[in-house]
Amino acid sequence: MSSPVFAILGTGSFAPAKVLTNEELSTRVDTSDEWIVTRTGIRSRHIASETETTSYMATKAAEVALASAGLTPAQIDLLIVATCTPDQPIPSTASFVQTRLGLPETTACVDINAACTGFIYALDMAWAMLASGRYRHALIIGSERLSTSVDWTDRTTCVLFGDGAGAAVLGPSPAGSSAQIIGARLGAIPGTAGLLTIPGGGSSCPTVTAETPRFIQMKGREVFKYAVRGMQDSARVLLQQHDIHPADIACVIPHQANLRIIEAIAQYLEFPLDRFYLNLDRYGNTSAASIPIALDEARRAGRLRPGEISLLVAFGAGLTCGSALVRW
Repeated sequence: MSSPVFAILGTGSFAPAKVLTNEELSTRVDTSDEWIVTRTGIRSRHIASETETTSYMATKAAEVALASAGLTPAQIDLLIVATCTPDQPIPSTASFVQTRLGLPETTACVDINAACTGFIYALDMAWAMLASGRYRHALIIGSERLSTSVDWTDRTTCVLFGDGAGAAVLGPSPAGSSAQIIGARLGAIPGTAGLLTIPGGGSSCPTVTAETPRFIQMKGREVFKYAVRGMQDSARVLLQQHDIHPADIACVIPHQANLRIIEAIAQYLEFPLDRFYLNLDRYGNTSAASIPIALDEARRAGRLRPGEISLLVAFGAGLTCGSALVRW
C-alpha cells in the first residue's frame, strides 16, 4: 500500500489597507526613496491599525485560504500559526484564531516561532503530522504585526518591515491530481542567534530599557552573509536529495527580505531572476507572512500551474533557514 500524498489545497492572504511609502518615511527619518530602493528594493509596506492584530490578520488570510480549498472550519483538525509578533505571551495566537474562525474543539492549535522561516517550518511540521495519520486537514498561517516591534527613529531597520498575513490549507492530494508536497529541509546556523534580535520583553530581560529595547536590532552585514549561505545551502541540498535540477523549477518563492539577498541566491543557485516571484517592493519584509503572501499572489497570478514545481526558501532570526518543494 502506497503512502498517502499531501498537497497545498488552497491559499489566502491579507494586508492592512494603510500603505506607508518611502516618501512618507523620508519625512520621519533621514532617508529617501532612492536610498531605500537601492539598498533593499522596497518601495512601500502595509501598516496595521490598532484593531488589526496578528490574530485578526491571520483569521482574514485563513478565511480566504479555506474558501480557496473548498473546506469549512469544521474540517480543520490542525492549526499552526507561525509568528514572532503574537497578540500576547499567553495564550497562543492560534487559540485566538481558533475562536475567530470557529474551529472545533478537536482542532490542535499551536504557535511556532522560527521568525521569517516560520511558514516553511509550519509547512514541514504540518506535513509530518498529516503523514502520521492522526490529522487530515491542516491550516498553516504566517502572520506578523512587525510595525509594533520597529524603532521608527532607526532608519536602518524601520524601512525594512511591514505587516500582513498569509495562509495555506494542507490535505490529501485530490484524486487524479499530481499536486503534492515533495520535500522540505529545515535548519539553523549555530552561533548566529545574536545577529537579529528583540532583546527586551522576554523572561531574560523582562524590563525594557535603553540597553534591552523591545525593538528589532540587526547586524545587517553579518545577517546578509549568513542568509545567503543558509538559503542556498538548504535549497541546493533539498534539490539534490530529490534529484531535481534548477531547470525543473518553474517558480521560486523566496523570503521577501531584501532584493540584494534574492539576487545573490539566484546567482548561487543558477536560477534566472525572472523565475523568482517578487513582491517585496510592495510589502517589505513581513517575516513569517512573507512566503505565504507571495505564494497566494503567485497562485492567483497564474504563476503556479498544475504539474509544475515551486521552490520555497527562507532564512530568519536564529538564524533559521529552510526550503520546500511543492508540485501543483
